[in-house]
Amino acid sequence: MRKPKIMVINPSAMLRTGLLFALLCLSPLSQAADFTLEDMQGKTHHLADYRGKWVLVNFWATWCPPCLAEIPDLISLHNAHKDVVVIGIAMEYASGKLVADFVKTHGVNYPVVLGNRKVLAQIGDLEVLPTSYLYNPSGELIASQAGGVTRASIESFIKSKH
Repeated sequence: MRKPKIMVINPSAMLRTGLLFALLCLSPLSQAADFTLEDMQGKTHHLADYRGKWVLVNFWATWCPPCLAEIPDLISLHNAHKDVVVIGIAMEYASGKLVADFVKTHGVNYPVVLGNRKVLAQIGDLEVLPTSYLYNPSGELIASQAGGVTRASIESFIKSKH
């Protein structure tokens, strides 16, 4: 797997990027094929299991500064909404233990999957980290964002679709 490009984004740029998420990436992308992901706790997640909920799949890496910057917003988003599920996919990691330690240290409480080519093939392309894919409650992939997202940008986007 080729190494993703790293996009360094400062907080004000993250806000602008989040707004771009809502403004530029809104065209329908495709009907989702059901993915099957096993998280680090051994639980299997199928997109179909989350019908009726919004699903944000976020690709990240432990060494990626913009990824680290968005984690608190993703935790907050996951905690604040019963109808929104965040699934993190760790990429480019040295070991599962490194990822597990990172997740514990940063208080990540949403499911985390150890990513690989098989996982990536189920979701979509990965050019930069972080990259997020958003599925609507019907399981349709409706938006993607290369670069950081914020809780506010995701909530605003979801609100615009209700």
